[in-house]
Amino acid sequence: MRNWTRNTLMAMTILMLGAVQPAQASEQHYVIDTANNHAFITFKISHLGFSWLLGRFDNFSGKFTFDKQHPKSNTVRVSINIGSIDTNNAKRDKHLRGPEFFNVDRFPTATFVSTSYEDKGNSKGLLKGKFTLRGITKNIVIHVSQVGAGKDPWGGYRRGFQGRTTLHLSDYKMKKAAMLGPLANNVDLYLSIEGIRQK
Repeated sequence: MRNWTRNTLMAMTILMLGAVQPAQASEQHYVIDTANNHAFITFKISHLGFSWLLGRFDNFSGKFTFDKQHPKSNTVRVSINIGSIDTNNAKRDKHLRGPEFFNVDRFPTATFVSTSYEDKGNSKGLLKGKFTLRGITKNIVIHVSQVGAGKDPWGGYRRGFQGRTTLHLSDYKMKKAAMLGPLANNVDLYLSIEGIRQK
């Protein structure tokens, strides 16, 4: 009787592990490749309604998980060094780092932490999460699409995405942006992210 009970418990354990392992194996972990300039965070903002001011953040880091079988469980975390802003004009960048805009001395980092992912098919989806800038956290939605995935020439495996969203500077108490015109309240953010799969 004891042997039967023990064998039954072992069989049940094996069956349970067999049911769990495929779900675990389907989740992949990636680190965003920023060291080799294979990832970018850029933005576009109206300048007085006459032209576009373009810029980027040179220093950031992040990671994401990808689960093809269970896309709802996909997650993303990104941290941006706001002081690394670059609009191709040193004087303007210094002004943007100041208290009237990003206030880098007090709020040096912006973060994005995903809260959900909605698969829209055709390698596209809606990534929802909390974006924190100048100490203020707002819910945002990023429209994402997969660019590609596969083995790289160095024996690794990579996966890349692009994403777009619009931020409103008034949400983060950047009232000085109004001096650039009413359209300057809206900042179009574009992300090109390439991640290296972790073993």
